[in-house]
Amino acid sequence: MSETQPQPTELGTGERLATTGRAVAQGVRYTLKGEHETAGGTGLLVAPAQAEKIIAGWPGAQKNVAQQMLAKYGPPNEATPTRLTWHHNQPWKRTEITSDVVVHHWPTVHTDFLTQTIDYRVPPHMVSAIAEFDGSIIVDRTRGEVSARCDSEAANVLGLNMVHELVTGKRDVADARHTSEQNTVAYNLGRDAAYAERLLFEAPEGSTEDQDRSAISGAIGQQLAGKVKDLLGHDEEATDRRSFDGPPPG
Repeated sequence: MSETQPQPTELGTGERLATTGRAVAQGVRYTLKGEHETAGGTGLLVAPAQAEKIIAGWPGAQKNVAQQMLAKYGPPNEATPTRLTWHHNQPWKRTEITSDVVVHHWPTVHTDFLTQTIDYRVPPHMVSAIAEFDGSIIVDRTRGEVSARCDSEAANVLGLNMVHELVTGKRDVADARHTSEQNTVAYNLGRDAAYAERLLFEAPEGSTEDQDRSAISGAIGQQLAGKVKDLLGHDEEATDRRSFDGPPPG
């Protein structure tokens, strides 16, 4: 095992419990307030000149799309040397473009660098079908989000329209892939491509999260009992060693 991996001995039991306890207490506070996530970057705004300076040295494909996003949505809320992020730039919950890329071979070889997110609840049993349809569709069950990552806004719109039709049972995976391929080519040739032109469903705004349910109480009881046995076992081992070694020197 790599030495860079976190090891159980790095944190004592007290610090492990404190680390978990802080997150649990915070989760309880937000739950009582009826909140399920935070988005601190929403209230920020990057100066247009700073955003332009950041993308000036980006590769051509990313720079071009970043300029499209800046022209359409204005300055981003957050920026780093490799990333621009917009929050609530309708119809999107979040838009993120990076100077880094992921190579994707469907429907043809290209790079992914533009990620756009909507609130959308995907039933857990449908997640595998969405992954089979397109590996660049990201489902976040806990947040209640679906993101599409590709090389253009039109491609992301197309992907999310297909997700909706998969979830609602209008298409199966093979049909969704075929429709996506046809609309991709049609859009780029300037032909009618309704699925790539706008979202054909109303994206929800919140209330899509799936926070699951608490189920740790049974494990706590079992593990506490085990911890007591561990401690008793160590005490017995220490007693056995003292008996074997003889009484301590007096």
